[in-house]
Amino acid sequence: MDKRYEVYALADRHFYETPDRLGTAGRQDAPWFATARRPVPEGWASARTGDWLMLQPLGADGNPEPGPAQGWKVHASATRHDAERIAAAVWDYCVPRRIPFKFVPAPHLLHLRNAKYAGRDTSGKFVTVYPADEDRLHQVLRELGTLLDGLAGPYILTDLRWNDGPLYVRYGAFARTFTVDERGSLVPAVRDGEGRLVPDRRAPSFQVPEWVTLPAFLAPQLAARNTTTVGDLPYRIEKALHFSNGGGVYAGTDTRDGRKVVLKEGRPHAGLAADGADAIARLEREKQALERVAGTGVVPEVRDWFVLGDHRFLVMDFVEGRTLNSFFAERHPLLTPDPDPDAVAEYTRWAVRIHGAVERAVEAVHARGIVFNDLHVFNIMVAPDEESVFLLDFEAAAPVTDNGRQVVAHPGFFAPPDRTGTAVDRYALACLRLALFLPVTTLFVVDRAKAAHLAEVIAEQFPDVPRQFLDEAVAEITRGPGPGAPAYVRPADRPHSRDSMVRAILASATPERDDRLFPGDIAQFSDGGGLGLAYGAAGVLYALAESGAERYEEGERWLLAHADPPPAGTPLGLYDGLAGVAHVLDRLGHRQPALDLIEIVLSEKWQSLSSDLQGGLAGLGLVLGELATGTGESELRERAAEAADLLVRRLDEPRPEKRRRRAGLLRGAAGPALFLLRQYERTGEERLLAAAREALSRDLECCVVQPGGGGLEIDEGWRTLPYLGDGSAGLGMVLDDFLERTDDAEFDKARAGILTAATSRFYAQPGLFQGRAGLILHLGRTTHPDATARRLAEQIDGLGWFAMAYEGRLAFPGHQMMRLSMDLATGTAGCLLALDAACEGSAHLPFLPPLRRLPRLGSAT
Repeated sequence: MDKRYEVYALADRHFYETPDRLGTAGRQDAPWFATARRPVPEGWASARTGDWLMLQPLGADGNPEPGPAQGWKVHASATRHDAERIAAAVWDYCVPRRIPFKFVPAPHLLHLRNAKYAGRDTSGKFVTVYPADEDRLHQVLRELGTLLDGLAGPYILTDLRWNDGPLYVRYGAFARTFTVDERGSLVPAVRDGEGRLVPDRRAPSFQVPEWVTLPAFLAPQLAARNTTTVGDLPYRIEKALHFSNGGGVYAGTDTRDGRKVVLKEGRPHAGLAADGADAIARLEREKQALERVAGTGVVPEVRDWFVLGDHRFLVMDFVEGRTLNSFFAERHPLLTPDPDPDAVAEYTRWAVRIHGAVERAVEAVHARGIVFNDLHVFNIMVAPDEESVFLLDFEAAAPVTDNGRQVVAHPGFFAPPDRTGTAVDRYALACLRLALFLPVTTLFVVDRAKAAHLAEVIAEQFPDVPRQFLDEAVAEITRGPGPGAPAYVRPADRPHSRDSMVRAILASATPERDDRLFPGDIAQFSDGGGLGLAYGAAGVLYALAESGAERYEEGERWLLAHADPPPAGTPLGLYDGLAGVAHVLDRLGHRQPALDLIEIVLSEKWQSLSSDLQGGLAGLGLVLGELATGTGESELRERAAEAADLLVRRLDEPRPEKRRRRAGLLRGAAGPALFLLRQYERTGEERLLAAAREALSRDLECCVVQPGGGGLEIDEGWRTLPYLGDGSAGLGMVLDDFLERTDDAEFDKARAGILTAATSRFYAQPGLFQGRAGLILHLGRTTHPDATARRLAEQIDGLGWFAMAYEGRLAFPGHQMMRLSMDLATGTAGCLLALDAACEGSAHLPFLPPLRRLPRLGSAT
């Protein structure tokens, strides 16, 4: 579960949104700080940037006064209680001295910065002050530090603390500047001692760039920071199990008796829950709850409680076993194309038995007067005997007598507002009944009525599940206020499903906004993401055009306007940036704007880009080559050839270790192979075909055959993936193209295994790059003789498991499935493209045109 998505699910019930929009719709429960409502001082300018309010002094020409592009900046952290005083003090100090500053203008935005799963590199940063030089830095620290003495805030992990107050310092960029890093990605930058742009590192620990000297007045602060160690503890910390903004969880050993323990850390003022409780308060709740249910045999026992620095630590017995979620990959019978009926029956018995054990554990906790409040598959430990279970993570627990609502929860088990007290746990137990068979209950965040549909799917796929077991779960999940069950459009119902998806996409458009045109993944809110092919407007417009939808001219005008000029920091690549926007604009008939964007790309250090298709040389080279063919411009042809030469040279180098490289269409060597194949088609150079073969071999080296089903998937070390973007299906698409030009027995065998991996009964998400839609695209395009219309129809039917409704039209949830998405990579546009490619045979991904069509669905097996 990617916890970043929870914050983006707060402001809108249908789509992911930036949290700063919580305060822009007239909400009375999200007021700004009084300081943020002050009039802008004369001779100053203010501007909103994300969740910041920036104030800068103006020069005589009416423009912001010039200042350094980088240096030592001052951050002030704040609790909700002290934030207003800190904001006012900083304003009153900086304005008379004409020192630029910015601050978070609203309490809800400050809360989100300090929440449990907020970014550890930004946590605590409430105010940023930009001193002009080191003398002014020292002055600001002394004077403002005195004004803020005694006020509190979370520790800023990236910075060095000034004395004991809320001020911190870090060297970094003042102005937005970018460079290509060693991985080929565009990242924020500073200039090093020789004036070269280098990445502005923002790891959650204080670091001084090697060309910068720490000012002498900060030396005592650094010495004080290094005095707190774990050396005197009676515990040996051996492994970090988990980090959040609230602290870490560590496995260790009690050196006094050798027993294995878990140490859980709480940071003051950080890791806030919805009720405002910080990590220490939540850790105290956990300690009290565990002590109250001690001896039940279903929770870890408390061993110790101590303070180190200003952090609290709870020490518990280490519980042997595995969390329930870890069983799905090896036990779930739908992870093969043709599940064995005996395996399905055995899994059913196991799942029902495990649910009964969890239910009894929850009842034991309730009997001691405690509501667990955070039941989900990651917090259930199955003992090695697979008969008993333990409940973990009681920081959200509360007395039954409080009859309270949830404040922390996994989205797939999050009870609606009308559930309080023990009803919260009963709701989670009902969700668990369905999640054990189809682990997609996060869909209930969008629509709880989906439970009835999922129960029908489960009954069909697992015929031995007692019907009462499912009916009771649906009744519990759907009871109470809420909309009735909508009629979901079936993806296989063509052309109705296509028209319905197009209408849903167009209904979601917001051409009045500047940050995005269509709602999609949270990546669209990063630099330039609202424009791009994967997550932005270009990708949706591309899918609409490919599927034969009526031209959306207002959307094209939006993209043209917002790409001229593109936002600073927009990446350069095919799926993440300007090259992809240029490709779509050219396909829509806007050639000159496309060429203008390519001119911007070629003015950057594009040769330093990574090799991949997502944002690197492979994607850029494909666009350059196609534009060169369309325009006849020799410079574009030369730059495409240069990109190919760079890739060939990189492929001539020794292969990196498998654990150090990515594989797949978007980020692996399959992307370069695709570009080299297309370049070979233009030039006939055999060295390009040989280099494409080497690239594909590198990705195949990263694949493993799955036990049982025999599917070939890309191995990332901790998981294997069959998907289009980072998995084996994308590799299979390029193998299909390669084998159209030359024979290769090894490659042919590999794509047979990939075909098997693309025909399993269950996949966890619907999207194009990381879900079932991408497998539909591959199955509808592949030339492998074992591909059948029946297998394709099964996948299209399975896509219907994720069908949702937006304004009565067919839509699909995005990544993490907490909100709907309309983008190409994760959402409805990608599903539209895949279905059209499979059913009509005309739509396709850029530079991967159709090879052949399968027989019409239902006409062959």
